[in-house]
Amino acid sequence: MPQNYTPEFKKKIVRLHEEEGRTYKSITAEYGVSKASISKWCSEFNKECQTSPDIKTEYDNMKEFLRLKRENEELRKENLFLKKAAAFFAKEIG
Repeated sequence: MPQNYTPEFKKKIVRLHEEEGRTYKSITAEYGVSKASISKWCSEFNKECQTSPDIKTEYDNMKEFLRLKRENEELRKENLFLKKAAAFFAKEIG
């Protein structure tokens, strides 16, 4: 028997995937929602983006947030590497 989900729940699942970059597998494991449902909801959201300027803006914001989150993580890794390199060379010189 198919389960009915609220629009708010569906939006939360789409947000987890689109904004936070969560995989279908991790969402399925945590919430018990099938991959097919998640995929369908994401597709429906993308279609809504093409017809509604407000939803399009929200989608663009989610994508930008995810891009910035990934960029921030990459910069943190680079910064950590540079700190370790600086400490290494400081020991060598000193």
